[in-house]
Amino acid sequence: MERLTEDLLARLLASDSPQDYFDQDETIDRQLSEYLVELLADRNIRRADVVRASGLNPTVVYDIFAGKSKPGRNNAIMLAFGLHASLRETQRILRLAGVSELWPKVRRDAIIIWCINQGMSREACDDELWNFEEKTLLGTSPLS
Repeated sequence: MERLTEDLLARLLASDSPQDYFDQDETIDRQLSEYLVELLADRNIRRADVVRASGLNPTVVYDIFAGKSKPGRNNAIMLAFGLHASLRETQRILRLAGVSELWPKVRRDAIIIWCINQGMSREACDDELWNFEEKTLLGTSPLS
């Protein structure tokens, strides 16, 4: 079982040196593509299902899964919706993609967090964003 980041941070801060921490084998070099494949297997779904549910271009999805490219923040969030990811899984996808996590102090992020927690689809999330006059994940703005 993978340890929580907070637990790992406590172990690191309690260590006499970074090497002592490394000797505990707590670090991992996980790739986004590996994690996405794990999520696919856990849910017993196909990449084509992710493409349909995410709204992303099939080539983009296949390149991300193959490790050929990393998604931008919106695409990573859309990918998470396509995978029916939990909030924790979505935050991990964002971290592994090298983009900022969702932050509840940001209005748009708060809406997305709420939608993920409600188990909503990407389309339903875009509707919520639109209703609150925020830029949708597909990039349209109600104010334009």
